[in-house]
Amino acid sequence: MIEYRSIRVALLGAGSVGSQVARLLLEHCDELAQRIGARLELVGVAVRDVDARRDVELPRELLTTDAETLILGADVVIELMGGIEPARTLVLQAIGSGADVVTGNKALIAAHGPELFAAAEQVGAQLSYEAAVGGAIPIIRPLRDSLAGDRVERILGIVNGTTNFILDRMDTTGASLEDALATATELGYAEADPTADIGGYDAAQKAAILASLAFHTNVPIEDVHREGITQVSAEQVESARKAGYVVKLLAICERIADAASGEEGVSARVYPALVPRSHPLAAVHGANNAVFVEAAAAGPLMFYGAGAGGVQTASAVLGDLVAIARRHVIGGPGTAESTHAALPVLPIDRITTRYAITLEVADEPGVLATIAHVFADHGVSVEQLEQTVDEVSGRATLVIGTHEASEGALAQTVAALAASPVVVSVASVLRVEGAQ
Repeated sequence: MIEYRSIRVALLGAGSVGSQVARLLLEHCDELAQRIGARLELVGVAVRDVDARRDVELPRELLTTDAETLILGADVVIELMGGIEPARTLVLQAIGSGADVVTGNKALIAAHGPELFAAAEQVGAQLSYEAAVGGAIPIIRPLRDSLAGDRVERILGIVNGTTNFILDRMDTTGASLEDALATATELGYAEADPTADIGGYDAAQKAAILASLAFHTNVPIEDVHREGITQVSAEQVESARKAGYVVKLLAICERIADAASGEEGVSARVYPALVPRSHPLAAVHGANNAVFVEAAAAGPLMFYGAGAGGVQTASAVLGDLVAIARRHVIGGPGTAESTHAALPVLPIDRITTRYAITLEVADEPGVLATIAHVFADHGVSVEQLEQTVDEVSGRATLVIGTHEASEGALAQTVAALAASPVVVSVASVLRVEGAQ
């Protein structure tokens, strides 16, 4: 029997993901040792309450409330506590003690990534975070390693399973947002307070991480434009379906050129958008996630799978852990993050996109001409227009699709339409993404 050296692993947090990581480490220690050439020894699990009920029954002797002491005796620390503090302090302590760190904490990486990466680089430690975006989907390592020699131009991502479940249910069943959210809550896809999901906050954190990696540039979370799905109606979803689109909450990261200066920069943003049903992202159903990457040499790539779930996310955590453990066996410093491009993060009004605008107007002569003048005055070209008339109310509904234009010009056009005397209301405005 081969005798392996031991690599001591400390786990911080035993929630749905942490408890599954502990279980897999204990159950598959022999198999993992054969892959690594060293044995992963789980030396302890830091929890708030050792007596709390958990998804997995763990050996009581492994549980402790003393996270700091546990860290000092570890070669690798896995942080799955969530939130900013005390996670940030404990991760910095782990790095300072010489340990490598694996985390699935998207909020921590989005808010304090540069600080943590700098601390790790200073001591030659490895900080890995595959589980922070997309659950089980391998996307961090492909962006950081496999595409390091390519030029990533754009990323379109469905990175929040809760909102994708809600929008998919609205599309397939005709449910309202409120009813679809209630179903998501019943099935355990949505938290009791779903604000982080439906408000787009979770997706924005992941967009900041993806953009920073893809463009080798620090993209602060406060520079990510964020819109949630709270204003998406069943009528919008039904109208999109009839027009050959599906509504998805997208995290979009792309290289863009400033129209005024020609300076290259990056954009990171989250909002609900119309996606053509012919696009691969349109086929992402339920609570699944997918990230569509457009690279100059590799071309279009899509990463698809479970975006959440305890055992699924544990897979990503263990992938990072095995990679780090192999480095312990062969030696060498950790891989540093690359942010040397230092591209400016441009505001959303600099992007180029397309709008689908639904207007309620009076059904009378001259209305279309007036509306056409509004578009012309702001330099926005109309690609298609569909009109339906309600004979009872005497009003018409116009669905207008635009050609590509700057976000600034499109937003000004919508504001002018809302102020026009011939427009009763601007019923809906959605951007169009992924169209050829």
